[in-house]
Amino acid sequence: MKTYIVHVQKPKGTKFLRFKNRIAWYKSFLPNTTIDSGEPRLIYAYRHVISGFAAMLTPKEVEAMETMEGFVLAYPEIEHVAQTTSSPDFLGLSRWDGLWVDTFFGHGQIIGVIDSGVKPTHPSFRERGNMPPPPAKWRGSCYWGPPVCNKKLIGAMAFWHRWNPNPEDTYGHGTHTASTAAGSFVDDADVLGQARGTASGMAPGAHLAIYKVVFEGPGQNSTGTSSDVLRGIDQAIRDRVDILSMSLGATNISLHQSSIAIASYAAITRGILPCASAGNDGPIKSLIGNDAPWILTVGASTMDRRIRAIVTTGDGAEFYGESAYQPDTSNATQQLPLVYPGVLKTKDTLLCLNGSLDNIDVKGKIVLCGRRGNEAVEKGMIVKAAGGVGMILMNQNIDGNTTDANAHVLPVAEVSNADALKILKYFETTQNASAAITFNGTQFGERPTPAVAAFSSRGPSLHNGNIIKPDVIAPGVNILAAWPFEVGPNKTGTRMTFRFASGTSMAAPHVSGIVALLRNNHPNWSVAAIKSAIMTTAYTQDRDGKPITDQYDGNGASVFAMGSGHVDPVAANDPGLIYDIQPHDYIRYLCGSGFTDRQVTAIVRGVVNCSRVRAISAEQLNYPSIAVYLSLSSATKTIERTVTIVGNAKTVYRVQFEEPEGVRVDVSPKTLQFSQVDEKKSYNVTLSVIGGTTPVAGQVSEGNLAWVSGKYYVRSPIAVRFTETP
Repeated sequence: MKTYIVHVQKPKGTKFLRFKNRIAWYKSFLPNTTIDSGEPRLIYAYRHVISGFAAMLTPKEVEAMETMEGFVLAYPEIEHVAQTTSSPDFLGLSRWDGLWVDTFFGHGQIIGVIDSGVKPTHPSFRERGNMPPPPAKWRGSCYWGPPVCNKKLIGAMAFWHRWNPNPEDTYGHGTHTASTAAGSFVDDADVLGQARGTASGMAPGAHLAIYKVVFEGPGQNSTGTSSDVLRGIDQAIRDRVDILSMSLGATNISLHQSSIAIASYAAITRGILPCASAGNDGPIKSLIGNDAPWILTVGASTMDRRIRAIVTTGDGAEFYGESAYQPDTSNATQQLPLVYPGVLKTKDTLLCLNGSLDNIDVKGKIVLCGRRGNEAVEKGMIVKAAGGVGMILMNQNIDGNTTDANAHVLPVAEVSNADALKILKYFETTQNASAAITFNGTQFGERPTPAVAAFSSRGPSLHNGNIIKPDVIAPGVNILAAWPFEVGPNKTGTRMTFRFASGTSMAAPHVSGIVALLRNNHPNWSVAAIKSAIMTTAYTQDRDGKPITDQYDGNGASVFAMGSGHVDPVAANDPGLIYDIQPHDYIRYLCGSGFTDRQVTAIVRGVVNCSRVRAISAEQLNYPSIAVYLSLSSATKTIERTVTIVGNAKTVYRVQFEEPEGVRVDVSPKTLQFSQVDEKKSYNVTLSVIGGTTPVAGQVSEGNLAWVSGKYYVRSPIAVRFTETP
């Protein structure tokens, strides 16, 4: 017996006067109301996210249900894995002028955080300044009540398989993401003395509503099930939040089985913008989550700050790593012996897992440990317990050059894969190999920056018809934000608690907060308009004017790693043109992408007969990026896009483009002339294989297209994938 998500559709002419009548109808699909243990079969009855329920069922019971009138679709629930002082400065936000001040720091916007709860007493969630009460539309409630709940933290609920437990965060993830999105200003924030400054969320004036659906589990990750995630978002919609911030998900699942995709569609029909993390399965291609086109999907990038730890090997070579714990090593110039348990060639010794050092002499030595397998801080605890006095944590190939600044319990340097290989070569070729670890504190100006984090999930998606995902990248490496408990080796119980954390989980709430700012300045913009503004103003060059690189291999980042580019909140506030999409357009897209009537009905919560829908292919959706399949046999394709002017009314835009390799691009017309705000203009893009070139099936070629005026630069990336068949 498993928990199934069951989609049903009421017969025509049926109306439910009260929700309890809908629940009774849901129960009519069940063989009985309780299971053998006496517990109710029905776990959740949903109001907004789907027409359906979650219940305990066997496969045979589901099969029997399929013959009942109104049944649409059923599938077992899956688990969703939980996936922030200088990032506002890095993104061009000032406390004294500019976008923050113009948007009143996001006052009045409600960000619904779907995560692992919150530490309500953390200073990041206190009222600051003249914060207004929540808007009159707010319908939610807060578990603790005042004074813990306030004008900042206006809502907090938890959902765990039909129970409503305490929404306090016992894991940390939700506290971190909530404070990143909309945490209040907190002065003198730091992590073990590092990165000291004023911490704040991206929309420090916005309200927070917390929906705990992720609970602590074994190992590194905490998870939330499909039924709980649906229930949390269902409540957020009912409470009338403005933005959904979702740093959780599952990779490589079809849209009709993704609770986040389905619930997010319900959200956009009510004007709520869903923002979600892309996942942390990079650099492997096509392992990406939250890839529905109606979701704003965010990948992770680096900033120019490093919490520097330096490894000096016995031959005088220096390697720069990172660590948040930086004890005084001013007198530690002596070299200490290096030991590498990995010479035993077992997984446990390579990764310094629990028990792997029991028969290895590490006392008084610096231990070389491979990343992954268990948490970085846990590795340090294992080394320290075995008598080691330091650790060099080495990235594996898949980790590239993305390093973390963890709050360790002994001197540690976390180093890149390139440096790890050099250190290992020194160890293997040197008798009595040694090293010293020293610390250089918080350093700025790291180059190249920004870069795509190696772990950030990449497309192309296998389920959304080749639409480019992620949409944008945002800061997601070593982000300083609120944490429920103290970190590091010397806990006193008196410090404000912050922590560095990395992941697309940290990137998504940055964009959620930016959305809150934009909604205040542009209250009449649709969900798609805001998303378009963020995408078409994203930048693709780093601080040195070079193409943004990928920390996995140091090469230029592909469009499927960074989407439209790095988010720029100031530019997004005035994009010039936007690509608008209405919810019905997504139904046309779903029908044209091979989804069945039942699957589309389940996603959009209404009966859909695709034979009666003017279906479109994914590439014809009016998306702010362009991705097409181009057949090597027919070798030409034309797509249409429509832009709406939201900037200066009387403006002329001229097209500029960079052709993908092996592809000719023709745009008609080449000039768009507008005379009034909200006027729409359409254009066609014809892509064809250039004669004499020999592209290979499966190859992807990249370019871009931009509409340019004297003030505006409205850019869309282009990705062409070559296929054998039309």
